[in-house]
Amino acid sequence: MLDTRTRATVGAVHPWTVLAVCSLSLFVVGLDATIVTVALPAIADGVRVGTQGLEWIVDAYTLALASFLITSGALADRFGRRRVFRLGLVVFGVASAACAIAPTVEVLIAARIAQGIGGSMLSPVALAIVVATITDPRQRARAIGVWAAVFGLSMAVGPTLGGALVDWFGWRSVFWIAVPVVVVALALTMVVVPESRGQRPRRIDGAGQVLLVVVVGAVITVLIEGPRIGWTSTAAMLGYLGIGVAAGGFVWVEGRAAEPLMDLRLFRRPPFTAAVAGAVVVFVALTTTLLLSTWHLQLERGMSAVAAGAITLPLAVAATVCAPLSGVLVGRVGARPPLLLAGGFLTASGLLTAAAGTDTAVLLVALGLVGIGFGFANAPITNTAVSGLPADRAGVAGGITSTARQVGAAVGIAVAGGLIAAPDPIDGARVGWSVVAACGLLVLVLARLAPAKSS
Repeated sequence: MLDTRTRATVGAVHPWTVLAVCSLSLFVVGLDATIVTVALPAIADGVRVGTQGLEWIVDAYTLALASFLITSGALADRFGRRRVFRLGLVVFGVASAACAIAPTVEVLIAARIAQGIGGSMLSPVALAIVVATITDPRQRARAIGVWAAVFGLSMAVGPTLGGALVDWFGWRSVFWIAVPVVVVALALTMVVVPESRGQRPRRIDGAGQVLLVVVVGAVITVLIEGPRIGWTSTAAMLGYLGIGVAAGGFVWVEGRAAEPLMDLRLFRRPPFTAAVAGAVVVFVALTTTLLLSTWHLQLERGMSAVAAGAITLPLAVAATVCAPLSGVLVGRVGARPPLLLAGGFLTASGLLTAAAGTDTAVLLVALGLVGIGFGFANAPITNTAVSGLPADRAGVAGGITSTARQVGAAVGIAVAGGLIAAPDPIDGARVGWSVVAACGLLVLVLARLAPAKSS
């Protein structure tokens, strides 16, 4: 819902200008999710940390994002989307600077958590602002395509940009790069972005939020620490039990709350469920691909960070080209066709590398295929999630799908990290590429639940 002041502002500012400013802010959120992957060997030398510590440096960010995205969306619906968006920019910028000057791995991980909390105030809130500003269904589908393209591009280009920064300025520069972007975005937000709120803002579900943090945190902890403690050890068994109890408690609490953090009734809609599941598996495939590729190129083949990042460029280019195309397709023929394309290309990439290995030529083709699949996936997933829902629930719907993305990213990082640390890295990599192929097949299955025509 737009208030009177908002409607006047929208009349003076073109909605696509609002989209551009929101997209700029989203760029740094997506960038920070993957730019660190190519910097990990340099960070390991700089703060003297092993593989599991490096996994925590990456996953601390995605864990915080996944845990607080829905609450941030609800806060924005209640207190004002632009207000929460601006606060998120400030938190994200300060935390980025803290990452850049962190003297120890413990400080770095804490700063990464703060970065994730700031980022959680940007991603779903930006989507809610866009949905509230652009109300025509076809224009909204195209806008979501642009939004998805920027977010996808930022994640895809992260290793390429990160490699150049690490080789030229050191690993701390991958965190400094966000600060000037945040400053510009903050200034533009104050001038361009209109204020908006949900028509019926909800109360904050504190119990649901705590349980969500426990569930997501426990899953990631078990995945990261499992190879070290043993998957059948007492500690692991207690972890599985804790996840089950916390997940059951979350479902119980949310089913009885008058205004739940996550409205579980949304999952009765097959398209919404397909969109959330699709978001998870697509990001498992993306982050597994990026981490396996950059570690293979740097640690096994001895490439520099900039060279390893450059080899991931086909992924970034393909995602950039295909994401807006996907938005156009969603507006014209619905979400199902681009999702089928996404699943097909992801499957082909995983099968190719699992069968043919990771010679440079094969890896370049495989990364291009992943980029095409990723580019076609984001717009239909996002549009399917918010289609048919009231505009005032856009923050919550966006929060759920964004949470699913980050859960997928965190799982992919943990899976790839475990495979990298395996006794036989070649067999581990083959398993990793098989995981990517399996994710593609799941997308093909889930596409059947997506709407054939745009609503």
